[in-house]
Parts: sequence; C-alpha cells; structure tokens
Amino acid sequence: MHTTSQSTRFTPALLRWAVAAAVASLAGCAAPPPASTTPDTGATAPDTSAASRPPPTGASVAGQARTFSTQLATYTSVSFDAVPGWSRDDFSESWPAFLGSCKVLTARGAEWKEVCDRAQKVDGKNNTAIRGFFENGFSAYQIRDDDRRPDGVVTGYFEPEIAGSRQYAAPFIYPVYGQPDDMLFADARKLPAGNGTVAARVEGRNVVVQTGLSTRDMGAPGLYALDLSGISRDTIDRKVRLRVEGKQLLPYYTREEIETKGAPNAKVLAFVSSATALYEMQIQGSGRIKLASGEIIRVAYAEQNGQPFRPTLAQAANGKPRSAVKVRGSSIELQLDDGDDDDDTGAVAPGTIRTRGFTLVRPASSGAVVVPGRHAAGAVSGSGIKDPSYVFFKEAASPVGGPVGAFGVPLSAGRSIAVDPRSTPLGYPVFVSTRTPGSGAPMQRLTIAQDTGGAIRGAVRADYFFGNGQQAATNARRMKERGQLWILLPRGLAVAQAAASSAIRTRGGPVGANLPQCLVPTEGVCVDD
Repeated sequence: MHTTSQSTRFTPALLRWAVAAAVASLAGCAAPPPASTTPDTGATAPDTSAASRPPPTGASVAGQARTFSTQLATYTSVSFDAVPGWSRDDFSESWPAFLGSCKVLTARGAEWKEVCDRAQKVDGKNNTAIRGFFENGFSAYQIRDDDRRPDGVVTGYFEPEIAGSRQYAAPFIYPVYGQPDDMLFADARKLPAGNGTVAARVEGRNVVVQTGLSTRDMGAPGLYALDLSGISRDTIDRKVRLRVEGKQLLPYYTREEIETKGAPNAKVLAFVSSATALYEMQIQGSGRIKLASGEIIRVAYAEQNGQPFRPTLAQAANGKPRSAVKVRGSSIELQLDDGDDDDDTGAVAPGTIRTRGFTLVRPASSGAVVVPGRHAAGAVSGSGIKDPSYVFFKEAASPVGGPVGAFGVPLSAGRSIAVDPRSTPLGYPVFVSTRTPGSGAPMQRLTIAQDTGGAIRGAVRADYFFGNGQQAATNARRMKERGQLWILLPRGLAVAQAAASSAIRTRGGPVGANLPQCLVPTEGVCVDD
C-alpha cells in the first residue's frame, strides 16, 4: 500500500508560530523545575554553596540536570508540586529517620555535611519548616526503569519473632549462624577477564590474584588456584565470596552444603525449631528469637554466602508462577502482573509462604541438618529449601527500638524502606506513592532508604518496613502494590554520568556501555567497575 505525502505550505503566520513553538520547546528542556510554592518559614534558605562547585568530569549535578541515566534507571526532574501527595504528608513522622541517616551521611561529602548541619536547625515538630527544608535544599527526580516506565513494585517486610533456644535439643535443631571465619573475599573489579584459572594469595580475608604466574607456579607455598569460570562477578558490591579447599579457592558453600556438611567456622547464635521460619527470617534480613525464659535475642544481617537468591516460586492453577519475575544476571526482580492490583487480601494458599512480595513453595517436610559438634537429632536430609543463598546473622546490641538495617541505623516503622542500592542510594529520602494493603487507599509519604535485601532488585522497587508484631506481619505479607518513586537529591550533588541520547536504552535495545551501575557509588554497597 502506498501513501502520498503532501508538502506543507508555510505562510508567514505559520512560520512565526513554528519559531515560537521551537523556542518554547527548547526553553522547556533547559529550564529548571518551577520554584517551590512553600511559604517562607525562616527554617532554611536555598543552598547555593554546593551547587557552585565544579562536578567531576562526566557527572550530572542534582538541581541542574533535567534527566540522567544509569544502567538500571532514568531520573527525570520534577517540581515538588508535581509529586502526588507531597503537600499532604506529615513530614514530622519521617524526620527522626532522616536525622538518623544524617549520622552516616555527614561523612559522605561536603554536600551532605552542609545539608545535615542545616537539618539540626529545623524544628522537627513543624511540618511546614521540614517541608521547606526539603524543597529549598533538594531536587526531586522521578525514578523510571530502563524501559522508561514509572510504575514498579512496592512490597512490605517486618521483623519476625520465632521461638528458639541457646541449647541444641529437639525441637530446636536448626542453627542460626554468625558470619563464618573461613569466608574470604575477592574484588571482582580486580579479577582478570575470561574463565581461566589464575594463581592467587590469601592476605587476611582478602584474595589477591597474582599476575605473571603460570599454572606451574600454583603448587608453590601460599598460592591457590582460582577457577574464574565458577564465580559470579555481577554482585552489587562487587565482592566474590570464596573458601579454601586444599590448594583451590572455591565459591562459598551453598545452602545445601551448609545444611548437610555444617559450618564449623561459624558461631551458632541460637537454635530454632522451624527451618521455614528461619528461611523467612533470612529473607527479611533481621529478627527476634524468643527464648523460653522470655529473653529476646535480636539478630541482624551480617553476610551472605555469595550464591544467587533463587527461591522456589509457587505455581498458580494455570501453571504459571504466582510471582512474576525477571532474571537479570544473578539477580531476580519481582514484577507486577495484571492480577496484582486486585490481590489485596493477603491470603496465603496452602503449602506456600508469602514474603517480601514473593509467593514461595513451603517445603513438604524438613529433616535434620548437620551442626558441628552435635549429634544430629534424626536423619540428615536438610531443610528441603532449594534456594542456594544463605544469610548469616550477628547479634544486635539492643533488644529495643527498630532493627538495624543495611545502612547501619535503626529502622523506623512506617518511614524506612529497603531498596536496590544501585538505583536508590542508602540514606536518601524517597517519596513513595502506592496503595494501602487491604483498603486500597492512597499511601503517599516521604520515606528514607535505609535497608536492602537479596529479594529487593529493580529500579522502581521499594520494600516498606511495617515494624514487628502480628499486625506488622499481616500488613507486610499482604503488601504488593503498584507504585512510583521520587528520590530527593541535595542540590549540587554529583550523580551518575549524564545520559546522551545514543547511550539511553530504548525498549528492547542494549544498555549504553558508558553508563554507570550506581547512581551514587558507595564502597561495600554499590560500586562501579
């Protein structure tokens, strides 16, 4: 089929209109967001000192750049008035969590030190003053995924409490391990390319590859063979978890190996009676273990075995997984499907576990596991959980207040969220717009990104901390909603490399090789190659 094009007749009036439209369009692309309409409360004045500093080469500057991208996300500047629910939030509820973040952020550069110094002068009970503080010192950027979609997944989590004992005796036969002393770390950024075998030394707990050596040298004292084909390099923190076996460096033990061989180099913090409850606590990242005496042992995330999070997803009647997911490298990202918006009951089907938005298969039965130094209470068959990942804990100092998240500060129920630190740096304010589980009422509030999780992957992804107790558990298990996120960046902060049109990923196209993985790199949390 052929189409015939008509040439446009340009009259003087039409030419004047076209020029005016082009100028207006260019102005719209270059202009900053509209100024805040918040009344002047005298709390804070707009900060210009940080914005005047020259940014690092290739970086974008918050408050100046309209749009920039990372490998995972695109960020678009918007006015605060355009953020749904912004003017109605009670910012005093999020203020203690933000001040908690400041205790860590002040060491992250001059921009954050200036911001947090100004925060100390704000009346924490004055909602208008707090709102003005954010509007005068920050710029709001909506987060979109690498296909430019604004909608993502908002789930919930909580701090579980399970029965346990300090002593190994039935029914308390499943160990809660601390971080193993034999776990070693290699920096994936310093490993040679390819899948060959290289020589390496162990220096403390670090593995250092030795260049210029051949395989004949690997028998020398202090040298080990590291097979690069068996390791995963795409961890967010770029750490590879390893162990020594003979003259080899191998990936750290899987869940099955830990359960059937034991972890002799890991301290046992406590024993619990349910392998499934322990697994959920590992997915949640923290928990309380209640002893018969009433004493509470509080545990927090310490380390992970380096294996990918691969839960066994429950199947629906049509044979499809109840939880839609996308696998990206070693990460698994929870997706929304058409039925998610109607799933507000939080009902858990028989034989399943619902945690952090995932509906997982509950093991039909769990057998005994090996505990070094103890005689197994029954046949050793393992927990029946097929996920190779395994979380190690540390005992928390205080049983009161919120659990300590990955950012190193106590979490605040209702105002702390877990995020993917590649797209949302820890400690930063994030405005979340989603729905309340059960009622479907709008849930629009300022939260602080203070935690992470192996199950929390994706650009527009937030996991809302509900606290502890039965109601928190019910709400968290029920929560899986469509949502949108806006990150607040201090004006003048240097962030990801500015996106050129040729580097932005289009739907179905490749990601630009020059785009960074992290919006704000932080050693030990999210780093770029």
